[in-house]
Amino acid sequence: MEAGPRSFESMFGSNQVSTKTSFEEDWRTSEHMTGTSIMATVFKDGVVIGADSRTTTGSYIANRTTDKLTQVADNVYCCRSGSAADTQAIADYVRWYLNLHSLETEEQAEVKVAANLFHKICYANKNFLLAGIIVAGVDSVNGGSVYSIPLGGSLIKEPFSIGGSGSSYIYGYCDSHYKEGMTKEEALHFVRNALALAMSRDGSSGGVIRTVVITKDGTERSMVPGDKVPRFYEGQ
Repeated sequence: MEAGPRSFESMFGSNQVSTKTSFEEDWRTSEHMTGTSIMATVFKDGVVIGADSRTTTGSYIANRTTDKLTQVADNVYCCRSGSAADTQAIADYVRWYLNLHSLETEEQAEVKVAANLFHKICYANKNFLLAGIIVAGVDSVNGGSVYSIPLGGSLIKEPFSIGGSGSSYIYGYCDSHYKEGMTKEEALHFVRNALALAMSRDGSSGGVIRTVVITKDGTERSMVPGDKVPRFYEGQ
């Protein structure tokens, strides 16, 4: 049984957080980063989230099969980018608080409740954390929804969201290919193609493509192996 945090204040506004040392390029001392490509989009029956699987330590690839899609409630997932340690710790706290919330209310947590918990933790500790997070899920009140919490801890609700170092390469693709009311198959195609394009250009993104489809009926995980990732023009 996981032990919960002992102090609410320690995560929501406390200044008792140690600062990090500056990053060094040496892979032996650099922090593990999920510098990365993450994405989520709404479709007519729910949401689809996706991510690559590369974790880097400086310029060294520390892990090529990382799972950056973390479940924080039965109906809510988050996509993690930034410091692996920071984002894993934040997700653990949010999972604990959401479990407590569901026990007290005897109801499934709304996606916006999870997003606000991520927002409060990231914003209150913005000078100490390196975390870019996308929260997505489905609830009985609002249906499918996607929230972005970029560096600094702001909270933005969007029909689709992209993040991580690979996202700068695919804004044009996403703007031109997103459409409202997509089917599950169209949403999966949209997410996988966007991530494949990001992975082909970004040196900190790579490996496999993991996706999760979240609907009122549950979740469905899938993975596209590295040799099956969609290929596009990569020059001569």
